[in-house]
Order: sequence, then C-alpha cells, then structure tokens
Amino acid sequence: MLYTQPCDSASYLWMGALHLSSLAHYNPVGEDVVLAGGHNDSGGLVAFDSCSAVSVPSAVTLIALIATISAMIAGCATQAPSPAAIVTSVSRPQVTSITGVASWYGPGFHGHRTSSGAVYDQEDLTAASTLFPLGTHLLVTNLANGSAVEVVVNDHGPYIKGRQIDLSHKAARVLGMIGPGTAQVRMDVLATPAGGPAIGERFFVQVGSFADPGNARLMQQRLAASYPDVRIETADAGANRYYRVRMGAFMNREDAQGRAVRIATLGYSAVIITE
Repeated sequence: MLYTQPCDSASYLWMGALHLSSLAHYNPVGEDVVLAGGHNDSGGLVAFDSCSAVSVPSAVTLIALIATISAMIAGCATQAPSPAAIVTSVSRPQVTSITGVASWYGPGFHGHRTSSGAVYDQEDLTAASTLFPLGTHLLVTNLANGSAVEVVVNDHGPYIKGRQIDLSHKAARVLGMIGPGTAQVRMDVLATPAGGPAIGERFFVQVGSFADPGNARLMQQRLAASYPDVRIETADAGANRYYRVRMGAFMNREDAQGRAVRIATLGYSAVIITE
C-alpha cells in the first residue's frame, strides 16, 4: 500500500517486506537515486523521503518504480525453476547379468524341433534356458578359463535342478566344457525381445504328473502335435519319481492363463506354475 504527502512537507513511501538495499541499486530512469530512510534487514516497514530522494519528479519516479517492482515480482512468480531444482524419478537399472551352471546337449536332440519352432542343430551357437525369453542373445563366459561365446536362446531347458543353461555342442566346445560336461558361467544379456524382462520369473502350464513315464510321453506326443513347447520334467519325492508334462515357459501370467484356458477346452487339467 502507498501513502504520499505533498512535497512541501516531506512525502513518505511506506512499503512492507521490502529490503531497502536492493532498491538503492535500482534506477528505472537512468538517474542516480539516493534513498533517505532507514535500512530494514528484517523486512519490516521502510520509510524514505520521496521528494529529496529522486532527482526527477517524484510522482513519475514512484509510478515507474512501483510498476517495475510489480513486474519483477510477477516475473519471479512465473519464472521456471532452474535445472538444479528439477527432481526427476530414476528407475532402477534392470539386472542383465547372472552366474550359474551350464551344461550342454547334442546328439540326442539334434534335428528335433525346439520350443521356438526352429529345428535344433547342435553345430549352431544356440542355447536352452528358462531364465531368458526365447530370442535373447547372450554372451556366455566360462569362469574357469575365460573363454566366451555368443549364443541365441531358442529352446527351453535344462530341466535338471541346479543348472541354468544348456548350450549347443558347438558352444560348449568353444567354452572348453565338452569333457567336464558342466561349467560355472556368467551370462550377459546382449539383446532381448521387446515385451518383457530380460531376466525374471517365468510361468509354466502343467498338464499332468505321472509315475509311469510312458503315460507322460503319450500325453506329450498328443499335445506336441499342436504345441512345440511341451516338455517332460522329472521330480523326485523320496524314493518315488514323477514325470510332469509342462508347457512354456511364458514371460507373463496372462500368456500362461491363455494357454491354460485353451488346454482346458481340450479336456485336460491345467495348473499354472511360477518359477
């Protein structure tokens, strides 16, 4: 709020919450301005002589000063924050490297169709795993000797507890693990298909579990005519061994549920398993 008196009796401008030292450096008309009044560091009311303080007519100067201060306040209110003041959320980087046990598979599966639909060639640089989506490119390194090879995951497996990846015969030869059969390896994801995590849990549809392996093979053969990803896994419970017929792996529960519904319409029981 502004209060003025005629110049013959010393006019005063009262302004609240205004630091006088900042006004002393401001000159809206290019003149030297000397403010006569108290200095208020606490932001209280400040009085100054509006007649003797300005070397141009006081009304003009005051109007210009008030207009400029108003513009400065408005500018501060709309000014965008500096980059340093902007806070953005940062997502946690996705894990794309794990270690585990590798084995290899060859002659018994050569020429058979894989889970991806491709025919398995043991002399291609491929691998089977349920840790990664089909189509994932991996750099597999033998931690014992430092040898490394790039492979494409085109099949699901291995279905032996404690093993994370099954390599083709050629890939195993490059890594120097044909003789030992297994090796501790590091698996680095180089590229992965869109639409899911590079590494993460997978979902399976279990259609049956049998004590007789012949019954399991019979069910697998019937389903394999329509679905290439049917597998038989073994599970030991004490002295008993069971043969589980499973389909998958699936990258998300929705895909697994879709398969389970289709299998159920054929008269089979279907259970979704998460691993």
